[in-house]
Order: sequence, then C-alpha cells, then structure tokens
Amino acid sequence: MYSFLQKFHSGWAYLALLLLLIAVVNAIIGFTSKKEFTAKDRKIALFALIGTHTQLLIGLILYFVSPLGKAAFGQMSNAELRLTSLEHPLINIIAIILITIGWSKHKKLINSEAKFKTFAIYYGLGLLLILSRIPWNLWF
Repeated sequence: MYSFLQKFHSGWAYLALLLLLIAVVNAIIGFTSKKEFTAKDRKIALFALIGTHTQLLIGLILYFVSPLGKAAFGQMSNAELRLTSLEHPLINIIAIILITIGWSKHKKLINSEAKFKTFAIYYGLGLLLILSRIPWNLWF
C-alpha cells in the first residue's frame, strides 16, 4: 500500500501543480487585462483548489503509513530527512491554507479585478511555497 500511495502522490502532484499554475496564470491575465470574472474563471480556481486538497489528503495518509514519516521527525541534522519529514509537509500545509484563504476571500468580493488579484496573490504564494519544498531529488 505504501508503494502505491507514494507513486499516486508523486503522479497526482503533476496534475495538482498544472491546475494551480493554470489558475495563477489565468488570474494574472484576468487582472492585467481587466476582463470580467466569469464562471470559467471560477471553475479553473475551483479545480486547482480541489487538486491541491486531494494532494494534501494523499500526502497526509502517506505521511502516517510511511516508514520515514513520523520515525524521522526528530532527525533535524539530516537535511534530506528534515525535508521529507518536516519541511515538505509543513510548508505545503501552509501553502494549501493560503490557497483556501484565497478561495474564501474571492467569494466575498464583487469586483472582477479584486477577484483576479486575490487569486493571483494567494494561489501564487501557495504555488511558490509548494515549488520550494518539493523533494526534487526523489521526484526525478
């Protein structure tokens, strides 16, 4: 089960990152071109939200069934173990919190420009945080 979850988590990451990147680029284009916020824009952001939340769920399950998850939690001197046991989960949880805040904030806004700006900022910060803590050496 661990091997399947690990491969699924890695594979789903490509989809989640792609959806998040599309949402950020769409928000930046919408903000800079002053276009009207439509249902298509909302769906793009929603799919990115769903993709990242699904990745979080898979990651949390993987963390607790992994032989390296909790057991390596106190290994702060080893940079690789620290990344996978502490930095990767913690920073990505913070990133998904930012993405969720962006989704929640956009619902209260009426102005299209403000909605695009909110998505660009919160989803963009989330994307940067996620990219900063991907264990690239384990991914390729």
